[in-house]
Amino acid sequence: MTDECRKILRVLSGETLTPPPLWLMRQAGRYLPEYRETRAKAGSFLDLCYTPDHAVEVTLQPIRRYGFDAAILFSDILVIPDALKRNVRFTEGHGPEMDPIDEAGILALKPEGIIPHLTPVMETVRRLRRELPAETTLLGFCGAPWTVATYMIAGHGTPDQAPARLFAYRYPKAFEHLLTLLAEISADYLVAQIDAGADAVQIFDSWAGVLGEKEFEAFAVRPVARMIASVKARRPQARIIAFAKGAGYLLKTYRQKTGADAIGLDWSVPLAFAQELQKDGPVQGNLDPMRVVAGGKALEDGIDDILQRLGNGPLIFNLGHGITPQADPANVARLVERVRGWGN
Repeated sequence: MTDECRKILRVLSGETLTPPPLWLMRQAGRYLPEYRETRAKAGSFLDLCYTPDHAVEVTLQPIRRYGFDAAILFSDILVIPDALKRNVRFTEGHGPEMDPIDEAGILALKPEGIIPHLTPVMETVRRLRRELPAETTLLGFCGAPWTVATYMIAGHGTPDQAPARLFAYRYPKAFEHLLTLLAEISADYLVAQIDAGADAVQIFDSWAGVLGEKEFEAFAVRPVARMIASVKARRPQARIIAFAKGAGYLLKTYRQKTGADAIGLDWSVPLAFAQELQKDGPVQGNLDPMRVVAGGKALEDGIDDILQRLGNGPLIFNLGHGITPQADPANVARLVERVRGWGN
């Protein structure tokens, strides 16, 4: 099967398709009853991520239900710190937690054995490529170094990532070492996913929006640029989407500085600005997930605005962040129907 039948790969190469292809971040998740059933069988969340039978099943569930143009590997950005032996755990109602790392801990990190630890993830990717419809793009992913570092330093998520920002100011050399190490490990991880069968990959920088201009350049741009350069040096055909949530105007040069093939846009990005960004290449996004929860006119108006403003250029329709557990599966079906019907 050539890339020609995989619409998302065509858009990532710069084509404009009508209607645009679509997938949704967190399309496999708690809003689906079949996901909740599999999650209950799996035990812990990491067991769900590391058990190919379960991870394949939940990845395929939204494809069976909605026929999205892409499936994204079911895993988590924190498998990297887990592989670094940071005692990652997911507590119901509290989110991810791990042992916080300090300056000495960063310097003691051992990058050996990361990819072998993630062998179950690669098996999931291989199985997905065999089981997915030929026309469905398979996306791999990882977290960006800045976002992963925020969890490693605080030991959990925080509203504004103050612990990581403060650490970066107090211990700049150790922090730079951590970002460099994470960039190198994450690039290896993406290459392994591509070799296992991923057609393209996305880098999630979920906490880019808390950074000032200089910090964004140092903590969000440079490490991701290092990753993308490393991946493309080894796999020149790789297609990479970079999603810097909350980056706003700093997205103006993000594509050029990182080397990403496409940039993801969160829902706060004005569509007029998105049109400017689209002149430089493909964009992905950017419906507010709350519109999917609301349904009705709010959902339809949000979809129509994006299609009317961005549908005449290279666009992958998506949300501006992940589907929330409160979303009604019927509203997702309506979203797919409306996007697919555009231009017909």
